[in-house]
Amino acid sequence: MNKVRMYPFSLGILMIVIFSFNLSAQTSQSGKMEGKPNVIIILVDDLGYNDVGFNGCQDIPTPNIDRIASNGVKFTEGYVSNPVCGPSRAGLITGRYQDRFGFGRNPLFAPNDINQGLPLSEETLATVLKREGYHGMAIGKWHLGGHKDLRPLKRGFDEFFGFLTGGHYYFPEDWVLNDLSELTHQYSAYKTKLLKNDSRIDETEYLTDALSREAVNFVSNKREEPFFLYLAYNAPHTPLQATEKYLKRFSHIENKKRRTYAAMVSAVDDGVGQILDALENYDLAENTMVYFLSDNGGPEKHNGSDNGVLREGKGWLYEGGIRVPFAMQWKGMIPAGVAYHKPVISLDIFATVSAAAKAKPKNKLDGVNLLPFLAGTNNATPHKTLYWRQFDKESYAVRIGDLKLVNADGNLEELFNLSKDTGELTNLINDNPKIKKKYSRLMEAWIKELKDPLFLGLSHDKQYNSAHPNRYQIEKY
Repeated sequence: MNKVRMYPFSLGILMIVIFSFNLSAQTSQSGKMEGKPNVIIILVDDLGYNDVGFNGCQDIPTPNIDRIASNGVKFTEGYVSNPVCGPSRAGLITGRYQDRFGFGRNPLFAPNDINQGLPLSEETLATVLKREGYHGMAIGKWHLGGHKDLRPLKRGFDEFFGFLTGGHYYFPEDWVLNDLSELTHQYSAYKTKLLKNDSRIDETEYLTDALSREAVNFVSNKREEPFFLYLAYNAPHTPLQATEKYLKRFSHIENKKRRTYAAMVSAVDDGVGQILDALENYDLAENTMVYFLSDNGGPEKHNGSDNGVLREGKGWLYEGGIRVPFAMQWKGMIPAGVAYHKPVISLDIFATVSAAAKAKPKNKLDGVNLLPFLAGTNNATPHKTLYWRQFDKESYAVRIGDLKLVNADGNLEELFNLSKDTGELTNLINDNPKIKKKYSRLMEAWIKELKDPLFLGLSHDKQYNSAHPNRYQIEKY
């Protein structure tokens, strides 16, 4: 693939002209769109960095996911804002570091508690786009609050199909609970019937296939108006469950965990292909921004994922926990087949989409508009500094350029040069006392801007139950 940073000056000027022309052409293509692109965010759950073809995966073909990278840009240093799913999703959907508003933990499922989820002070990307005339749908995993005022239809989305908690069983025969009043513990929500807007439904398809079907139907139904699709697959998050249709593709993989994981990823890939085909069939591909990324790194020991040379995985601030498969396409508007090697973060999606839609968020964003960088009109680095924090582990990380200071366990500070040591094997901290002091000072200043978590998290389940004995005593829903 080409490298954006290698564009010569003359080509950069050409890209400015092309980019400006494309924006004008986009506006004139369709009066109803007024130059505003459709937006699709495909978010997967616990996918390993090395488990897509565009990052070099050898044993799990992902031809459709790879199409997004081929049609546009793969971010080789694409990050999320937290190494676990709830906070990471809160950052993505708001474009802000989630610790700014107290979302520093994975929320419990507590449908009576309005504090267990995304605070009402924050507006979602769906809310911002809705003001610009977009029709939005959230599909799949929500995990941003189970309280009636925190659910998708109250956070800017017009439609919802999926489940509210942080995980779910994949086979319809396991969905035996009719409503939330039947819950008895945190993980019994995995057994609830799916929601269509505010109503429980009887679904018969394998969960990943059902989510893909609804996504394609949405594109078909809303193709005549600006739309925003937030498709949050829970695959390949545990439990590891796949149908024979997908399992038989990987009979050559001897490790059972890896085989089932591969089948789950393949099911997602099929769905991505169906969505991309629908865009092509309805002549929407050049008017639609499509993003693909994982919410955090793969938990290699739990689901059989592979983060390649990256150290550790989900739950850690080493690269394996926060650097994820990340690609974007916008045909005719950004270059195709490009590998972008400068650090970007999931927070940038909100900023980029808002700029393209000419929308104005009410809150200050931490992400940046990536379009000038991808078009070659800005050759600087999108982010001078990137930050991470895990409140309960007292861990943190800061990256400036190629250097990353990380305290992954709350005790030991380490310094790595990621350009030479992607696997974070050689600690340079003792050789660079001035850098350590500078980075520590920056980290301390940033933390002063943050809030402590507003709610107890998954690791506090028993403590929360003791304080809230009526946790699941709610009206049927």
